[in-house]
Amino acid sequence: LKDAQKICIVPGYGLAVAQAQNDIAHVANALREQGKEVKFAVHPVAGRMPGQLNVLLAEAGVPYDMVFEMEEVNEDMDEYDVVLVVGANDTVNSSAVDDPKSAIAGMPVIEVWKAKHVIVMKRSVASGYAGVDNPVFYNENTDMLLGSASETSQGLRNAIST
Repeated sequence: LKDAQKICIVPGYGLAVAQAQNDIAHVANALREQGKEVKFAVHPVAGRMPGQLNVLLAEAGVPYDMVFEMEEVNEDMDEYDVVLVVGANDTVNSSAVDDPKSAIAGMPVIEVWKAKHVIVMKRSVASGYAGVDNPVFYNENTDMLLGSASETSQGLRNAIST
């Protein structure tokens, strides 16, 4: 993240469960203060109800000009140096696009795998709500930061702030 210039943060239900929105908002603002371009990409059904992640980001003080819908970021995804996925799974699953036999085939997703580098923050590599394994987790351009989102986001906040 320190070397990246263009960063996209994709929050998911795991961010909500861990109540990590304030730490992630701090990370985003710190990166922005360092002159980096930072956007949040929100899937329309991320979380347990539509709009849940938008509300959490607003409550954390994320400016509206940093929050974008899936369609707005997908077209430029290959231009991002780093995509930071925080607790999302099905909404960033490439099986929806690449595997016509997948249970989520045809579901619109945020195409994070097209970025130069992907960092996924999750408790494990287990499947998401749909029960579909996520190939993105095993791509060469993906690093997994496993652990509680509340702990890993605090660690990331501390690292970015120093």
